[in-house]
Amino acid sequence: MRAMRRSPISPPMLGVLAVLGLLAWAITRADPRAVVVAVLVGWLIMRVGYRMLAGFGTPVPEPPPPGELRKVRLMYRCSICGTEVRMTAANDEVPDPPRHCMEDMELVAPLYD
Repeated sequence: MRAMRRSPISPPMLGVLAVLGLLAWAITRADPRAVVVAVLVGWLIMRVGYRMLAGFGTPVPEPPPPGELRKVRLMYRCSICGTEVRMTAANDEVPDPPRHCMEDMELVAPLYD
């Protein structure tokens, strides 16, 4: 079960946003609904920004132990006879191409994905 994380935008920050909204309304004399929408959009932008920055801060998971197969989806074609091979598991993320007709097969982009 995931641990609940505290929102990066605290109630005091919402208070600051409300004060800024009131100040913006007092200066511009804009419609109060427009000011409320602007404050909510500002809060949403801040929240998304904090989550994106938190995503950059998470460490990359460790690679699987050596010898363990990884899921891949690669399609190879023999340039001599046209034989196609689809590789679904490999011991490396970018495996060496298989050989056919005594030559390395060429990596091709899948047509339907």
